[in-house]
Amino acid sequence: MTDTKALIADSQRYIANTYSRFPLVLVRGQGCKVWSTDGTEYLDFVAGLAVCNLGHCHPKVVQAIHDQSRKLIHVSNFYHIEPQIELAKLLCENSFADRVFFCNSGAEANEAAMKLAKKYAKDTGRAERFEIITMERSFHGRTMATISATGQDKFRKGFDPLLPGFTYVPFNDMEAVLRAVTPHTCAIMVEPIQGEGGVNCPSDGYLKDLRELCRERGIILIFDEVQVGMGRTGRLFAHEHEGVYPDIMTLAKSLAGGVPIGAMLATEEAAKSFTPGTHASTFGGNPLATAAGLAALSALLEDDLLENCTKVGDHLFNRLMDLKGKYPFINEVRGKGLIIGMELGFEGSQIVTRCMEEGFLINCTMGNILRFLPPLIITSEEVDQLIGTLEGILGECGKGVES
Repeated sequence: MTDTKALIADSQRYIANTYSRFPLVLVRGQGCKVWSTDGTEYLDFVAGLAVCNLGHCHPKVVQAIHDQSRKLIHVSNFYHIEPQIELAKLLCENSFADRVFFCNSGAEANEAAMKLAKKYAKDTGRAERFEIITMERSFHGRTMATISATGQDKFRKGFDPLLPGFTYVPFNDMEAVLRAVTPHTCAIMVEPIQGEGGVNCPSDGYLKDLRELCRERGIILIFDEVQVGMGRTGRLFAHEHEGVYPDIMTLAKSLAGGVPIGAMLATEEAAKSFTPGTHASTFGGNPLATAAGLAALSALLEDDLLENCTKVGDHLFNRLMDLKGKYPFINEVRGKGLIIGMELGFEGSQIVTRCMEEGFLINCTMGNILRFLPPLIITSEEVDQLIGTLEGILGECGKGVES
């Protein structure tokens, strides 16, 4: 039998101390459930932080990984790669984009987007443009460039000096964006829904106004859909709810069903500034990851998961609103599809721990916002199981808390 305590001790001894981990070792997953070393079953409303949109070990993804691993795992991008080509074609056929650059993570995809925006400005005779406007409470990654782009001090603390050329404005405040634009602005980068920042949704028209501003001023518009893309909101991409399209979009997380991958999608006009030698990634678009991505995207498009996401997402939202009506310390419920946040009037980590003790995995971000990111295959019955448990835990933990 696996010695869980010994495993955790080795983890604490040998792995860099960059995570505050729960005392839990997960070893198996299927659908919406995962199991720990001691055989305990959990209903997963975290889904690897929006990575496992199809659920754990989706059979089509597993089969694709198995088949591809027996044929070819890696070759250099010096050569054309069959599943990479097929995945790029499928992404372009189902989006605004004409070109795709593949990498390994959301941070890398955002790095590529920012590099492309700056290069495009230079190539179009606007060398003075190098600044990028991003939003407060945004999250774009952990590299030096992407923490410089991220509008949260906690991620930037201790890493000064940051990269210059970034301006932060409040999310969902068009007037602030207008004031921030200067002759040096080359791009505006925004998450259509802020995930890590607390599931913050824009007002109707905000993304359209950003699109119009960028069109008028010749500014590149970048949508970071690393967390909210790939069906998470009930549409393939979150910006589709507004009927507006960017010049560049970034994807990662769930794109390959759990296999590390990132992608930057762009229009032909924007993408023309990436020529041979201007950008690269050794493992980006490798045969294994793109075969998994092709299977994952095909399953998402073919298996009615977007419809289920909308239906069950509405059910989860309404059940959480019922809790809000019962408990005055719940300040707000917000989200779209199956990315939903519930803002509490107190610190939420204890709720996460108590849910875990009862067999449910949820997440807390920004200190007091419970974030729900279940697989898109989740059922209303499984949502009801969570709500039944969460209601009791909230009543227990919220005693004595004023609204």
